[in-house]
Amino acid sequence: MNCPSCLSDSIKKNGHIYNGKQNYRCKVCGRQFVEDRALPEIDERTKEIVVNLLLERLSLRGICRSLGVSLTWLLWFFQKIAAEIPEDMAIVKKQKSRITIEIDEMWSFVGKKENKVWVWLAIDLETRQIVGFHVGNRGEKDAYQLWNSLPGVYRQCAVCYTDFWKAYKKVIPDCRHRAVGKETGKTNHIERFNCTIRQRVSRMVRKTLSFSKILENHKLALKYFIWNYNLTKI
Repeated sequence: MNCPSCLSDSIKKNGHIYNGKQNYRCKVCGRQFVEDRALPEIDERTKEIVVNLLLERLSLRGICRSLGVSLTWLLWFFQKIAAEIPEDMAIVKKQKSRITIEIDEMWSFVGKKENKVWVWLAIDLETRQIVGFHVGNRGEKDAYQLWNSLPGVYRQCAVCYTDFWKAYKKVIPDCRHRAVGKETGKTNHIERFNCTIRQRVSRMVRKTLSFSKILENHKLALKYFIWNYNLTKI
């Protein structure tokens, strides 16, 4: 037996893969492989179930154990369907009129719990759709990224309710910015969505082992959930 990368015959056993087949590791280049690996054909019914399970509070490895698919295939399939999400995120188009949105940010983490990543969200008070979101840090530059993610009509006309975080004041025009406390109830809807996303997306749970290891996958998981959430509000 030879390594498929460097063709070395200096290999050793290295545990088993998800289906119990012997895994090997090359001592020279470190490549891991199995002998005569045959990729299983995933039927359409299983793909439909995966599409639904990705919207529930279930880890990727939990989906693998439940359906008998590999993590490699699941990550590929997840990235494939996330890449097909339309740019408009199913947001209902609105004419220039009085529009009210609520904006808030919530923390999550990627890779390790000390590496905080902030999720910025904006919700339309009338349609209850998420009309803008951004994943990054908590600074002024990220507040601009959220603002730029909003459709043009919102940036031109919307009255924005936020908390007192200083970054909002530097980005949102003063004439349309309303900084309020939680006791006013003016940010109830975005706060409720924060609770929804923590309950439905395992990566966003405060104390979880299902957190994202890669920032890009973290963004795609949030984008996929928000897109499906917006579809339910049409």
